Amino acid sequence: MTLSQIIANLPGLVVAIPLLLAPVVALVPLSSLAWVLAVVGTGLSLICAVLIQGSVTGGASYSYFLGNWPPPWGIEFVVDAASALTVVIMSGLAFIATLFARQGLLAEIAEKDAGMAYAAWLLACGGLSGLVMTGDAFNLFVFLEISALSSVILIALGSGTDRRALVAGYNYLLIGAVGATFYVIGVGFIYAVTGSLNMADLAGRIPDVPQTTAVMVGFGFMMAGILVKAAIFPVHIWLPAAYSFAPSAVSALLAAIATKASLYVLARIMFTVFSGTPDVTAIAVEFVLIPLALGGIFVGTILAIYENDIKKLLAFSSVAQIGYIALAFGVASTAGVAAGFVHIGNHAVIKGGMFLAVGGFAIALGRRIDLDSMVGLGRRMPITTIGFLICGLSLIGLPLTAGFISKLYLVRALIEADMIFIMGLVLFSSALSVAYLWKIVEVLWHKPTVSTPVPETPGLYLPLWMLAIGNIWLGVAPAPLIEAAGRAAMQLVGGM
Repeated sequence: MTLSQIIANLPGLVVAIPLLLAPVVALVPLSSLAWVLAVVGTGLSLICAVLIQGSVTGGASYSYFLGNWPPPWGIEFVVDAASALTVVIMSGLAFIATLFARQGLLAEIAEKDAGMAYAAWLLACGGLSGLVMTGDAFNLFVFLEISALSSVILIALGSGTDRRALVAGYNYLLIGAVGATFYVIGVGFIYAVTGSLNMADLAGRIPDVPQTTAVMVGFGFMMAGILVKAAIFPVHIWLPAAYSFAPSAVSALLAAIATKASLYVLARIMFTVFSGTPDVTAIAVEFVLIPLALGGIFVGTILAIYENDIKKLLAFSSVAQIGYIALAFGVASTAGVAAGFVHIGNHAVIKGGMFLAVGGFAIALGRRIDLDSMVGLGRRMPITTIGFLICGLSLIGLPLTAGFISKLYLVRALIEADMIFIMGLVLFSSALSVAYLWKIVEVLWHKPTVSTPVPETPGLYLPLWMLAIGNIWLGVAPAPLIEAAGRAAMQLVGGM
């Protein structure tokens, strides 16, 4: 294959590389070799994603036809500013989480399971990338299932240290199956009245459909399914246990990229597939998405304040942060959607880093991490705790961090949309988030304890510090992400 052919096939390669490597990795008997192949797979996907992002920086967009079958008959991958930005964020975080997995994953699973674990890891990464790239409504369902089933395996691997991981995986499987079923039922309704599955083709056909009831029912089922996958309140119930009891490396991977892919799909379906039915989408945004997003912001934050288990605390915090992204998309303007994409990138870096830090704590101490076990760790594990603190300060929106940029652009979008009351709620919820970060800081540095140092391993804290530095960089020099998010928003909603 020549260089020009490779470049032309980048959209297919970013998905195919991890998917094709997965069965190879599953047969590898050596855990170290399986990890190397996983690093190669996620690394090559990242390179492809960066090249794809570079190809759309001028506002260009293009399609990749699988098997050279043009749509609507064939399956299309959509390459535009929105999909390219999301894929490069996901690929970057997946690569960093894979670096951490060399020691982080093996510390919590049996070595004999490493090959299967990394195979599921690659399937999840490939499935989520396919979820973002595909322009076919049914193919999206296929990638949903690939990523979901592989994620169930990864979550259940945590049963080696906590048997509750099996229940968490089972619940995720059942609830995820309900969400996927709702989505595919909706696709069935839309296909019945349009005769097409290609998203771009659907966008052109749906406005001409006389059976508006069928369109509304199809839209409702599709949205309900995606809301479950994105863990938007109150259908987030699978998320806290899944993030809490999965191995730490898996928690970091899923928190950083899994729900982000579903949130992107939510925006893609609302603003492109159903762009010709503004009345339907306006009702969904005003009476469903915005109220649920606000509910998630406050419920997630309040539950985090009263939680002592650190992984579960971060999981509840993720429910709130997902609410911020959904709220930004609910503004349904260019500024709002751009703010949503900014927070997709920033939250991936923030929460990925925090879960990696908690994984480092758990491995070093050999126990599950709660507030009691973190007493004095600020002095005993300074490298890991400072990295954790940087990500935590970014989470609450401290100036010069990535989280501040996210909150700033969300507030600006709400002001432009005259949603002043909602803006006040966002600022109040941000202030509340200080409470659960402060109680962690208090036990890390302010409570007296033994000062015996705990060994810190570079293989565990270097990936964390890559994300900690990323939080500072995205707070000090956010222009590249902001510009990319603006192009993504223009791609989806135009000049709204």
